[in-house]
Formats: sequence, structure tokens, C-alpha cells
Amino acid sequence: MCKPNPFIMSDSEQQQLDAALDLLRRTDPRNVASNLALICRMNQPIAEELLSTVDQPLQVNTDLDNNKKYLCCDYNRDGDSYRSPHSNKYFPAIDDPIEISDKIRQLEVTLNAAFDTYRELYFEGGLSSCYLWDQEDGDNFAGVVLLQKVMKQSQWDSIHVLEVESVSGKEYSYKLSSTVILDIGHNSTKLGGSLTRQAEKKANVFEPQDHIANIGAFVEEMENRMRALLHEVYFGKTRDIIGDIRSIENLKEVRADEERKREIASGLGSRQAL
Repeated sequence: MCKPNPFIMSDSEQQQLDAALDLLRRTDPRNVASNLALICRMNQPIAEELLSTVDQPLQVNTDLDNNKKYLCCDYNRDGDSYRSPHSNKYFPAIDDPIEISDKIRQLEVTLNAAFDTYRELYFEGGLSSCYLWDQEDGDNFAGVVLLQKVMKQSQWDSIHVLEVESVSGKEYSYKLSSTVILDIGHNSTKLGGSLTRQAEKKANVFEPQDHIANIGAFVEEMENRMRALLHEVYFGKTRDIIGDIRSIENLKEVRADEERKREIASGLGSRQAL
């Protein structure tokens, strides 16, 4: 579920890639970008494959044609340049950029407008960028929806990679692989990590613009699902841990209450024995 990658690895390079991925999983997720850049500099042969495999916090670039910001990831990258959804140009400019068909470009423009509205309603700010590209088979295409919200010391990045395939007639299959990267900081407390989920659904398409509604509803559903999971996994567990190590009650009173409970339990045990 990603853009075509002609890179073919030897057994030795595959082992090195596996080792690098294992190393990244064991390091602080908040430092994934710097750690990934360091590994790529140390091992150039696997750098391209590593960059296309590892999800990292989204970068922000500026479209120099209209001075608008846009989000960057591996899916709109060509070498060291990134394509803007606003002008469909790469910055910095390159000689032979990857191009998409006019039909897909029109869908991409509409999808960006739709998610710009979604972002403003649900995130009340931040940035969103959507990118689509052609697949080899007929009307099939793939894409990615990027969402970012930055607040003080905290950052939320959503990466929704999608693949759209024609099933039969007007029916299409939508495959979605979503990753949320969360980095929360408040004074001395820091919390970071990522969560990835995959889903698939089918829907009818009578006009090309129906793809926009189908994709929008699917991504929104996944966003809500992952937001609830993150709330349970991160905030729920953090609250439980803090509750276990810190009490607002007086320690002496708590110990005295526990002692009274043990005495009552012991007394009840003695009576039952008689």
C-alpha cells in the first residue's frame, strides 16, 4: 500500500534493514527523525528503503509560488524535493519530476479542499495535505492524507495511506493504513509514541467525486477510532500509574484505615473458626 519502489535488496542489505528497524523500535519514539537520519548517513545502501518504511513526524515546507505551507512525507518526496498540493510543483525544483494524470490531479485538489474543511472543524487549526498518484491498472489509484496539529510542546501527526481498487461495476475497495504519531510535553513530563491500524471497506462510486466522500468518511472514522484508542492506552494508563504512586489522602490516615480493615478481617476469621 505504498508508492512503487524499484529498489531490490540483497540478503545482507535485508538483514541490515531488519536490524535498523529493530533498533528504531527500541529507541525513544520522540527521537525517531534524528535517529533515522543518523542511520541513513551511516548506511546509504538501505537509506531509501528505510525512509519509505519508517513513519516519522511530518515536516513542513513552503510553496514558493503562493507562499502556502504544506506537509511533507515520503509519499510526496522525489529525492530531496517535496511536491506541493497547492501548485503541484516540487520544492526545491527538479528537472524530471514524477507526474500524475490530470484526472487524479483534479481529485487531489478536491480532496485537499475537503480535508482543509475537516481540519478546521475538528482540529481548529493545524495543517492538512493530501496526495494522490496513479496505479497501473485502469481507474485504480493510491494516496495519502496528512494531518498535523501543533500546540505549545505537543504535536499530533496523522498519516493515512490509502489504496483504491475497482472490484466490479461501480463497486470499489478502499484499503487504509493509518498511523498516528503523538508527542506530548508539559514541563518535565513527556509522553510520545505511535499507533498504527489497518482497515478495509467497499463502497459504490457513480461519479469520480464520490471517491472524495468515501475517502473522507473512512479517514474520519479511523481518526475517531484511533483517538479513542490513544486516550485509553496513553492517558488512561498514565492516570492509573500516577494514581498508584501519588495519593491526595493523608498517608497516616490511609495506613490507619488499612490496619483497621486487617483487624476486622482477623476478627471475622476468628469467629468463623469458632
